[in-house]
Amino acid sequence: MRRKLLKKALVEIEKVQAAHPHERVEVWFEDEARFGQQGTLTRVWARTGSRPTAVRQTQYDYLYVLTAACPQSGQTAGLLSPTLNAKVVNLFLAQMSRELPADVHAVMVWDGAGYHTAGELKIPSNITIMKLPPYSPELNPIENLWHYLRSHHWSNRFYKDYDVLFDAAGEAWRKVCLDKSRISTVCAAHYLKIEERGN
Repeated sequence: MRRKLLKKALVEIEKVQAAHPHERVEVWFEDEARFGQQGTLTRVWARTGSRPTAVRQTQYDYLYVLTAACPQSGQTAGLLSPTLNAKVVNLFLAQMSRELPADVHAVMVWDGAGYHTAGELKIPSNITIMKLPPYSPELNPIENLWHYLRSHHWSNRFYKDYDVLFDAAGEAWRKVCLDKSRISTVCAAHYLKIEERGN
């Protein structure tokens, strides 16, 4: 079943390329994560037999991190927002559209969340949306990015207030997501490469 869905996705990407013969078609993946004061607890190195301590807040400030990445080029687009709805997604799409090179058309792969299917969405002309199959987060490599950020930057820390939280989210995002080689590794969509070799 999964192989059949992947073949269908590759056919759709080929159709987009045929419709934009003078542009380079890039496959991007997008997702959103909630980042808050309660943070994440992770394993740490400690002396055998000891019980290391870790910060665990009980405050509830949070924000949303929207990210799209192209594993092939290592390019990313991101937005931090206190809320998440179709209006925010429109802002993100408009920003990404402006940042794409003039000769690039992006195929944006994302899930079927309500704010991804809302009637008021405005899809820019240089972006084509492709929806993931239901209940298949493992097909979106941005999930790996969230795991990486949480385990390396967003864990075992204290955030005094929303402003500190916002700064920490942005600092970690820039450190990781502006590193093209890291994005190409962390967000690699191996299943597409396997499927291409199988054709």
